[in-house]
Amino acid sequence: MVKKLRKKFVVTAMLSLLLILVIMIGVINIINVRHIVSEADNLLTMLADNDGYFPNLRKNMIFDPNNPDTLVSPDIPAGDATSDGSTTDVAASEASNDITAPHPGDPNNPFQFDRLNNNRDAEMPYQTRYFWVKLDSSGNITEVNFGHIAAVSEEIASEYAINVANEGKQRGYYHTYRYIVSTKNDGSKLIIFADQSAAILNALTLLLQSVLVGLCALIAMFILVYIFSSQAVAPVVESLEKQKRFITDAGHELKTPLAVISANVDVLEIESGKSEWTTSIKNQVARMNGLVKNLLTLSRMDEERMHVVFSDFDMSKTIKDTAVSFEALATSKGKKYQMDIEDGIHITGDKNAINQLASLLLDNAMKYSSESGSIHVLLNKGSKYITFEVSNTCDAIPSGNLDRLFDRFYRADSSRARETGGYGIGLSVARAIATSHGGSIEALRDGDKIIRFVVTLPKQLPKNIQKQNK
Repeated sequence: MVKKLRKKFVVTAMLSLLLILVIMIGVINIINVRHIVSEADNLLTMLADNDGYFPNLRKNMIFDPNNPDTLVSPDIPAGDATSDGSTTDVAASEASNDITAPHPGDPNNPFQFDRLNNNRDAEMPYQTRYFWVKLDSSGNITEVNFGHIAAVSEEIASEYAINVANEGKQRGYYHTYRYIVSTKNDGSKLIIFADQSAAILNALTLLLQSVLVGLCALIAMFILVYIFSSQAVAPVVESLEKQKRFITDAGHELKTPLAVISANVDVLEIESGKSEWTTSIKNQVARMNGLVKNLLTLSRMDEERMHVVFSDFDMSKTIKDTAVSFEALATSKGKKYQMDIEDGIHITGDKNAINQLASLLLDNAMKYSSESGSIHVLLNKGSKYITFEVSNTCDAIPSGNLDRLFDRFYRADSSRARETGGYGIGLSVARAIATSHGGSIEALRDGDKIIRFVVTLPKQLPKNIQKQNK
């Protein structure tokens, strides 16, 4: 019980932490991706508003008289050589006119936002890899500019532009390029592509790093939670231990007076004969004995030290003997009683526990089946599992999750339980027995008036159960 409680605590804590980490990593990376897209869109919008050029490079430029399709600086004609024989970079000469003086501050401190923003704005024209294509209103290419990127040729730029124009979207991604389609008043289009390879790679790197950090944090937290889990569940374990000790002690203490009462009633019947009073006393003693037995069974199973003897036995005969013992009672109450038990089914398990399991389910069916209703007992086998089922008609099947029926002291109809003498622990014991054999039990609805309790048991005892009982 302590191991199970500790395991549940660790699993719950780790699942909660995992959920928090997934949300945090997801939010961080989503914000990063949205920022990348926003930055790219702002850049493309600025280029589109300036006919494909950066503002500080576009102003004061004129068309080359010798080449009307080329923009040049009016101060230094395109292609003119400088004094050292090299050609002048028009973009550099124009951009240098707009670079402001360095910001004051500590030169050894790189984390100054004003300086960072100023440098970024100044260097953006040289760091941005982009190209653009112009199309007329008929969709024909009129101009291609790929001088700001090395990975794209004129043919590739034209192909990308035609494909994007045919898609009909205004913004989006095409391969690793973010694009914008700017439509002019005359129907012509300017399609600008900005290379996002570095940004996408950075986003993937951040995702990988955040996942690795999350995994390391998860492993570290697992170690800490596992170490301190015993202390965390200690108060609950202590309370459960006291509860189990009380049930065990009370059960054993009740056995003696119940035995004395039963013996005294027998003596009274010998001396004075049977009467309704002695019969009532014996019935109540039998009920109390059954309650004490079930409580002790649950207590021993909780402590995982229930004395069970596993062996191979004929389950068909055991179930049939138990079912036959209830047949007369069902007939006396006017209930239809049907047995469909396959012969020759053997199982490795505790014969007494399986007998108790069958008795509990049949007793439950007798108590809660409708008047003049029917009870059906079924036993068959598959390739690996054995199915034992007890079904009965009832006036009203409890709504909601039927798994609650296996909770201790749960009774769907308290007034009916008082009439039938139920305490709400029989099905809990049945589940404990099925679990101790490596099996399961579930309650199922079959229409509105039939409830089925299906027990599934393995033919061979699982290895973990075998180890626990060695």
